[in-house]
Amino acid sequence: MDLLKEKHHPLSDREEQIGKTLVNSAFKVHKALGPGLLEKIYEIALTHELTKAGLQVKRQTYLPIVYDGIEFEEGLRLDLLIEDLVICELKAVEQVNPVWEAQVLSHLKLTDLRLGYIINFNVPLIKEGIKRLIL
Repeated sequence: MDLLKEKHHPLSDREEQIGKTLVNSAFKVHKALGPGLLEKIYEIALTHELTKAGLQVKRQTYLPIVYDGIEFEEGLRLDLLIEDLVICELKAVEQVNPVWEAQVLSHLKLTDLRLGYIINFNVPLIKEGIKRLIL
């Protein structure tokens, strides 16, 4: 399931715990709502499940990007930032775009985070819609 092999050190127990909670929450949401809804509905439902599980979640978070001394105020928007440790990009589409993996990997690099997920809810089985990415 991991796109990149861990070269330096394993993920922390906290990162792994958040990842497991995220995946379990995605399963709950998909089981209750099924495929075919708008991305925003899944975002709200998933945020609710994660919050119920005791995690802090920021939705539609803008993080500034600094390039060559210039700060871009709204350079990076994350669908979900969980516990300031895990990035989650949500989709509700039929066709998966490979550029999303590159996007999440770039987000991880720019935020100095290591664990990210792409979750596409528009699938018959949610396990087919979950992609885990590690830097």
